[in-house]
Amino acid sequence: MVELKTSAEVQAMRAAGQLVAAALAAVRKSAAVGVSLLDLDALATDLIVGAGAVPLFRNYHPSWAASPFPGSLCTSVNDAVVHGIPGPYQLRGGDLISVDCGARLDGWCGDAAISFVVGTADLADIALVAATEAALAHGIAAARPGNRLGDIGAAIGLYARGAGYGMLADHGGHGIGRRMHEDPHVPNEGRAGKGLLLQPGMVLAIEPMLIADGSDDYRCDADGWTLRTATGARAAHSEHTVAIGEDGPEVLTR
Repeated sequence: MVELKTSAEVQAMRAAGQLVAAALAAVRKSAAVGVSLLDLDALATDLIVGAGAVPLFRNYHPSWAASPFPGSLCTSVNDAVVHGIPGPYQLRGGDLISVDCGARLDGWCGDAAISFVVGTADLADIALVAATEAALAHGIAAARPGNRLGDIGAAIGLYARGAGYGMLADHGGHGIGRRMHEDPHVPNEGRAGKGLLLQPGMVLAIEPMLIADGSDDYRCDADGWTLRTATGARAAHSEHTVAIGEDGPEVLTR
């Protein structure tokens, strides 16, 4: 069932979203050659907990996972697309890292992700990150009352495929509110004009995941969480929590 949020509840989610945005900004500023993924995770944890919130990902244990997620961030480097576990790996120049962050503040959730390159960036990586952000922007623009869920997927998919990129198979965004994952599932590809009617009060986490070489397939690491491209190609991930307002989309994690 899709829950519609009141204006007051959307504002409460905006507070959680702004905390997530602040954590991601701090992580991006601190990410440098020699900094470990654990260092970045500790930074985000301290910021979230210090604000009186709870890291949304830590100890999250869905039915398909063998063990709870151990970090506050998902840190996915180079060919890792999503769900990378923060560990002792120290960032190197040219690494492409995707950082996903979530927080629960006063009972409401925010969820967002960014991708960027550490140090000197390859032009192909710059283009991949820019395309992922543009695909997200297209999806957000389609999140308007009166549109359909398929319009979001169509906007993302048409842009990403048209630019020559692959998209992580079987993954997409989700509804969000008091829980991180609520109905509906938000596909990154779809048919315009089809699917669930979008209404004011819906809040969605929209999150394209693009793969550089045009492939879609992936494999899962032995840790049971980290998803990597099957071909070893690099990937990027961009996400915002978006409320559908009377006049259009409202990004809560910007």
